[in-house]
Amino acid sequence: MTATDRIRHSMYFALTAVTIWALPASAQNPKLPDPTSPDFCIAVQYILADTEIEPINEIFDNMPDYRHSKPSPNPLMIYQVVTYDEVGPIVVSCKVKTADHIRSEYGDDAAGEQRYCPEITRMLKEQAVAELQQWNPDAAEVARSFVIDETEPYMMGSSYLSDFQSSYLGEDGLIHFSSPGLQTNWDDWLIWIMPNRVRGQTYCHLPTLAYMKRLATGTTQPGATITTVDDAPTTPGNN
Repeated sequence: MTATDRIRHSMYFALTAVTIWALPASAQNPKLPDPTSPDFCIAVQYILADTEIEPINEIFDNMPDYRHSKPSPNPLMIYQVVTYDEVGPIVVSCKVKTADHIRSEYGDDAAGEQRYCPEITRMLKEQAVAELQQWNPDAAEVARSFVIDETEPYMMGSSYLSDFQSSYLGEDGLIHFSSPGLQTNWDDWLIWIMPNRVRGQTYCHLPTLAYMKRLATGTTQPGATITTVDDAPTTPGNN
């Protein structure tokens, strides 16, 4: 790891150590929308960039279109795709804009502190615990034990698009969730040489609430492998 990599690594984990109470009031403990709704990645944009700029979200029903999409700042265009297993949606993938690019386009007050993909996964975990508590307290306790990995975001799209396990059984005996992402901040001098269309981007792969609840109730097992190949199951029943 180079000195620059160590600095970036330290800065990332310092930021992600910010606890949930530090979120703006509008983003504290929100009930995230259904992952098949365009509202889901719109909520992700609002939360991760701490912005009220309203985006236009396009949901793709195929992975090639999602892979090749690039969010743009003005108008604020973002993108979404959902991965399914034989039961339902298990991962939702969002491409949104960074806080610093929104500020560059709309002014300093247009966005706040940048947040990262695991923040959304923690919110989904808390939502799963709250909903399960209503009818299955034992499953709620399992969900409460879920470990959300502080997955460091990539800088290269090819890494973000590589296969990964959304959940896995850790050596600690607990179910872990990963939230792979990509982060290319607009103001990052390390990537100024890159084309503008690849700068100012935040990408996330996020487990769905329904998938978390299935794992908590034991109706499915951890270890789902997510892929972004052309024939990835991006519509119900296509798996």
